[in-house]
Amino acid sequence: MGKYYRAIVLSGFAVATVGTLAQEANTNKWETTASLGATVTQGNSDSVMAAAQVLSQKKWGPNEMRLGADATYGELEGEKNVEGLHGFAQYNRLFTERVFGYLRLDGLHDAIADIEYRFTFSPGVGYYFIKNAQTTLSGEAGPAFIYEKVGGESTGYLTARLAERLEHKFNENVRLWQSIEFLPQVDDLNNFLINAEIGVESKLSPRLSVKVFAIDNYDNEPAPGREENDLKVVTAVGYTF
Repeated sequence: MGKYYRAIVLSGFAVATVGTLAQEANTNKWETTASLGATVTQGNSDSVMAAAQVLSQKKWGPNEMRLGADATYGELEGEKNVEGLHGFAQYNRLFTERVFGYLRLDGLHDAIADIEYRFTFSPGVGYYFIKNAQTTLSGEAGPAFIYEKVGGESTGYLTARLAERLEHKFNENVRLWQSIEFLPQVDDLNNFLINAEIGVESKLSPRLSVKVFAIDNYDNEPAPGREENDLKVVTAVGYTF
């Protein structure tokens, strides 16, 4: 009986181990969503705007990684009025269940705002105020360095970075997300950036979804002749793979 009992225990342990490894394999994969949206009007006003976005994330052990890129292009009455590219990469390392350190890199090009390029590198620390299956709410703080060419002039300067991100799942099919970051130049507080985003996504199928989101970028000292605030509202269809 003893050897049979040991065989049963070992078999059960093997099945549990295989199940755990399979579960980890499923959760350690990259989850990527590609979205595409377009708006076309003709008649009293002829306009076209297209937007594309790719978001990818992965969690493994104490590590979290998020990658993203988006592009927008638009014309009004035959003249270009939107042309932007943006990308980011952020790596989080969890020290505890809620405390983490991060490294983040952003790149931006906005022809209409006369931003040829703007690169932002920011290390820092973060904290999950809420972290469960339905809701995550985190805050981040740290220094940042911006190198940019705006209005034909290149410059680099040190800023602080304060950021917040919220994601809430109402159910298996509908989720809301929101984020905001504030970047003031440390030796000139009149020069600051605010970047914000809010959106909602509804699944049409396990892989297909429709999303509506708004991106707002505020530059307190824009290029000469440009407005401080840029707002984009996008409706898009997304595919997760």
